[in-house]
Amino acid sequence: MPIIQLSADFVRNAVCPDGKSKENFYDIAITGFILEVRSSGGKTYAVRYRDEHNRQCQHKIGDSKSISFDKARNAAQVIRSRVVLGEDPAAEKRTKKLVPTLEEFCRDRYMPAVKMSNRSWKSTESYLRCHILPQFGKCHLDTITQQDITAWYHAIRTNGYAMGTANLALIRLKHIFNLAIKWNDIPGVKSNPAVGVRIFDANNARETYLSVEETQRLRVAVENSRNPQLKYIVALLLLLGCRKSELLNATWDQFDLERRSWRIPLSKSGKSRHVPLSNAALEVLAQLPKVDGCPYVVPNLETLKPFVQIHRAWDNARKAAGLPEVRMHDLRHSAASFLINSGCSIYSIASILGHSQLKTTQRYAHLSQETLLAAVDAAATATGTNWGETPT
Repeated sequence: MPIIQLSADFVRNAVCPDGKSKENFYDIAITGFILEVRSSGGKTYAVRYRDEHNRQCQHKIGDSKSISFDKARNAAQVIRSRVVLGEDPAAEKRTKKLVPTLEEFCRDRYMPAVKMSNRSWKSTESYLRCHILPQFGKCHLDTITQQDITAWYHAIRTNGYAMGTANLALIRLKHIFNLAIKWNDIPGVKSNPAVGVRIFDANNARETYLSVEETQRLRVAVENSRNPQLKYIVALLLLLGCRKSELLNATWDQFDLERRSWRIPLSKSGKSRHVPLSNAALEVLAQLPKVDGCPYVVPNLETLKPFVQIHRAWDNARKAAGLPEVRMHDLRHSAASFLINSGCSIYSIASILGHSQLKTTQRYAHLSQETLLAAVDAAATATGTNWGETPT
């Protein structure tokens, strides 16, 4: 273990003694600063030290051909200072090598967890494939910065995608890092670089509410549809405020007609819920054609299975009603609007629609001008004073 005054000249002329595979030369000035000289002629700078458990560690600085002696000595001084302060540079370097790329993390940890807990995991997988992995898949998790994410996020909009698409992509990227932090066993992940990225105000969100007159036109159109089940589907969507998939997959054993209740076993929120059945809904249910051996409420009468898609029949009907831009999901919006305009509280509507957050219900529910005017008139009357009269 030769201890010498390391210098540029010494490094240049140092050789490994005969009969040895390597020799370490220790610097007399900086504790632990060494030059490793191998029989092959290779030379490497490093710092040796003992960690908090008194174990000997070695932190490699670099090859003598790639880094000058002066720079190696400066690096050794910095490393030694860190050791004195209680840090472990060698351990940090090992940890850094274990940091996965975003693609590796999503493949090995994130997507398996999402598939176990989220019924809409295919949507998440699509966003990963189309938007997130092409940009960040090969990046190690600790190299992705807020600036990188901001530039990528705005590029989605620049490339012609809607605000909602960009927002959902960002939300999923945030979720990836949140889970990595929560699990607390992913090397290199200490914070979420997506948190500081300001989300777009999705003012392009389409919120269409049918008026009474539009609803009547739509009813005429669905009654004349070549699909005999469409009139029942549209009626129940408007009367129950349910999601299309919930209705198309509904079975008769979920309905308790005597108690006027429909139990949806697993909704989008991940929980079952009970939807109350109005008298009008009961009348529609009573009109539905039933086929022996078919458990579905509104099946495709040709296959006796749930409809794979009913877009063609719906598209024809909405165009015939003069409502070409109305989506089938807008029937759920309209159901919420009709409920609140009939005096139903926002809390009741949230329960009927199966919303876990009131802000979701507030986005769906639309108060008509007539309802607002009636409300302010009622409030004025409740004061017990006619403010329009001159006091006597």
